Amino acid sequence: MKIKKSLRVLAVLTAMAALCCTTALAAGGDVSGAIQQTWTAASGQVKTVVDTVVFPALDMILAIAFFVKVGSAYFDYRQRGQFEWAPPAILLVCLIFCLTAPSYIWGIIGM
Repeated sequence: MKIKKSLRVLAVLTAMAALCCTTALAAGGDVSGAIQQTWTAASGQVKTVVDTVVFPALDMILAIAFFVKVGSAYFDYRQRGQFEWAPPAILLVCLIFCLTAPSYIWGIIGM
């Protein structure tokens, strides 16, 4: 009895899922054309958001991490007498890369 009830519930759920699912088709069957049109329409907005939000946020995070790492490296130097150059240098290179990225990244992508 319990198996029959479980099979009925499973059959009803399968039927409901089949009725609620729809097929997504591109106009005329041209999927690549639909993707290109969508990208063309949204590329300006994507570029604006990335230039005004994403890169400044990354710059701020990297700058804070750089100054914290320089401070901690200085305190390690005071304690141990040896200054670790690698972590601050890596963060500085990443910060410079991120600061200059908006000027050339769109040329690489093709926008």
